[in-house]
Amino acid sequence: MARQSLADLNLKSIITGVNYFPSPIAWEDQVFYFLMLDRFSDGHENGYRDNQGNLITTGSTPLYTPADQGNAIKTDEDARNWREAGARYVGGNLKGLTHKLGYLKRLGITALWVSPILKQVRFQETYHGYGIQNFLEVEPHFGTREDLKELVRVAHENGIYVILDIILNHAGNVFSYNPDRYWTQNDKGEWFLDPRWDNQPYPVKGWNDQTGHPTIPFVKANPQNPPDENGAVLPLELQDPSAFTQKGRINSWDYDPEFREGDFEDLKDIHHGYGSTDEYQVSDALRHLCAAYQYWIAYADLDGFRIDTVKHMDIGATRYFVSVMREFTQTLGKENFFLLGEITGGRQRAYETLELTGLSAALGIDDIPDKLEYLVKGYRNPNDYFSLFRNSELVNKGSHIWFRNKVVTSFDDHDQVRKGKHKARFCADPGASKVVLNVLALNAMTLGIPCIYYGSEQCFDGQGGSDRYIRESMFGGAFGAFRSRGVHFFNEDNPVYRELAKILEIRRKNIVLRRGRQYLRPISAPNDGVRFSLPEMIGGQIRSVVPWSRIFNDQEMLLAINTDYDQPRTAWVTIDNDLHKAGDHLKCIYSTDAAQIGQSVTVEARNGKAVLLTVPAAGFVIFE
Repeated sequence: MARQSLADLNLKSIITGVNYFPSPIAWEDQVFYFLMLDRFSDGHENGYRDNQGNLITTGSTPLYTPADQGNAIKTDEDARNWREAGARYVGGNLKGLTHKLGYLKRLGITALWVSPILKQVRFQETYHGYGIQNFLEVEPHFGTREDLKELVRVAHENGIYVILDIILNHAGNVFSYNPDRYWTQNDKGEWFLDPRWDNQPYPVKGWNDQTGHPTIPFVKANPQNPPDENGAVLPLELQDPSAFTQKGRINSWDYDPEFREGDFEDLKDIHHGYGSTDEYQVSDALRHLCAAYQYWIAYADLDGFRIDTVKHMDIGATRYFVSVMREFTQTLGKENFFLLGEITGGRQRAYETLELTGLSAALGIDDIPDKLEYLVKGYRNPNDYFSLFRNSELVNKGSHIWFRNKVVTSFDDHDQVRKGKHKARFCADPGASKVVLNVLALNAMTLGIPCIYYGSEQCFDGQGGSDRYIRESMFGGAFGAFRSRGVHFFNEDNPVYRELAKILEIRRKNIVLRRGRQYLRPISAPNDGVRFSLPEMIGGQIRSVVPWSRIFNDQEMLLAINTDYDQPRTAWVTIDNDLHKAGDHLKCIYSTDAAQIGQSVTVEARNGKAVLLTVPAAGFVIFE
């Protein structure tokens, strides 16, 4: 029987006698991995290694081979079926993910960000999890409450924290409007009334039943006679017209208050309250959501939340939620519960939101993924990326203070809003798989909390006009990566997976690479060594050594990538003048050319101090 009311919960009895998993001291020490649960694993794979490292030979889905590429699109009908499958549930679930935690641990993942798992509306294929109908239940496609608890338990056994993606801003398509204005013509030439935001509420036909029809009266729920558990919205406390703004869909995504009060297409906006940030009057609906998410923390021993669409919420509402979660989790011994806000719109807004709300960190800052991706591909000036982390004028603080632990960085994700209608993973570009390890390394070894989007370590290359094409299935099914079906991608022998695991292990062992200050280093031509400058584009591209240092206390580590896909590059690279003396040596502890590991370079008195560094074609090196 599904939980239907907050009154059914007894948090005190749930938390009594439980020893909860403590928070980490520093979240910047962690490496995040974000996955869409429906697209990750169904547990039926064969030929992968389980959590203990044993080879599984009893599964039914074989491991992908290059010969399988395109096996799902050999005919026009096959291709259509493959595309359509990407818009529906594919079959990934909590148990499948639990069986793959060893795959993630061996890669070097220490924090797992899981897409929303709560129960969705019954009449739509909201496989992504953002169309919630019941905030107190797990979506049956994904499993059960018990499956979630088991996932977290096993993750903790393997030293992995679990961050759950949650939604406060809206519910699913839980009611239907009865619009009375804005006649609009669709692509078929048909006229309809379009309920788009104009700052006035719309009439409502009723709560939607499990078939999507508004047959349930749009009135406050009667706990003695509730509707079917698959209809309207749950918990019952949210089944109240006053819990929703009812102002129709957002038409202008940058107009305030429209982007705060309007619906995300058919996802219905929840009314959180009103007033200034410091005098915010919290709605009952927001209090109910807080209670629901406290339940999930207490029940499943979660370590953090990624909060969706923070930009579209009042600052006062976000601050209230953060305060309630902080106080509650501290009573459980989780002193540093992670609250990650999706704050689109640039660094200024992100910083201000963090300062005002108390969120742990920001996600969704649009210029970071762009500069990460195209620096590695050779089409951005390196300083454009590195300067993101030292804009002390913007944040009114000293260099390196904010971004070290206040932003989660990534280059691929499940939305790619920045690319508009031309969505594409990093590896979609011709030849990009040659340098995907570089972008993974740059992300992991520079400031911020690094996050890997599932499939990047297997070089997924999805692209297209819809989100679905960058949400390929790791376990195959009807919508596998590389236009395939029926094969899985948990390949620990993939060279990118293997090398990334080595790089992340080096990060784990060296605090300087997790918490150190960061400097993009000037370079000089190998036959010069006198004139130094920051590496930069020439003629719209850069094919060069791009070096940077991480410094912590009295230790410096020097790292570099080569944006030349085809040729090794050599340059004089500046290092810290005070930490080294002429004649010292730096030793290579990692290189994409294994023959270089163990070799040393000599410190010379050039531009202060410098070393002559060679980086393999499309390669990455670390010296200490």
